[in-house]
Amino acid sequence: MTDSKSTQSSTSTKTKDNNVRVGVGVLVQHPKTPNRVYAGLRKGSHGAGLLALPGGHLEMMESWEDCAKREVEEETGLIITESPKFAHVTNDPMPSEDKHYVTIFMTAKCSNEADGPVNLEPHKCEGWSSYSWDELQQISRGEREGLSIFGPLQHLLEEAPPIVLDFLGVTK
Repeated sequence: MTDSKSTQSSTSTKTKDNNVRVGVGVLVQHPKTPNRVYAGLRKGSHGAGLLALPGGHLEMMESWEDCAKREVEEETGLIITESPKFAHVTNDPMPSEDKHYVTIFMTAKCSNEADGPVNLEPHKCEGWSSYSWDELQQISRGEREGLSIFGPLQHLLEEAPPIVLDFLGVTK
């Protein structure tokens, strides 16, 4: 019989539940200022105090598009008009929190533009604001006092995928 500890790679880090989770982050375009997306400060969970996009866990048998729509509506009250589009994926180990995620980023536009986002989960988020790509980059580089970026969004900012830059009208 083999000892289970001896079969694990010494370089691997296992999460408490031993599973990689799938998260979906949504770049929801500000309807009146299309170069901006909504983000809020996380609260009461891993990444507390860090700026993150609306999003959450992919549920069993749920499509990425449905997850994006559901999470945005649950968290912000915003209704996604067109089917969200795949933008990027990041690998997000969080060893200090004993977690590991793969995050799927989707782009989306909302229909209830006059309302703006509402903080429907105040136990999970401090509130929603809109940010340009440049502002998010500044925060990610530590140039904005008192704000830091949640790991998956940090990886997205570092990787700067062209589809996201195009969505936000960013020219390089």
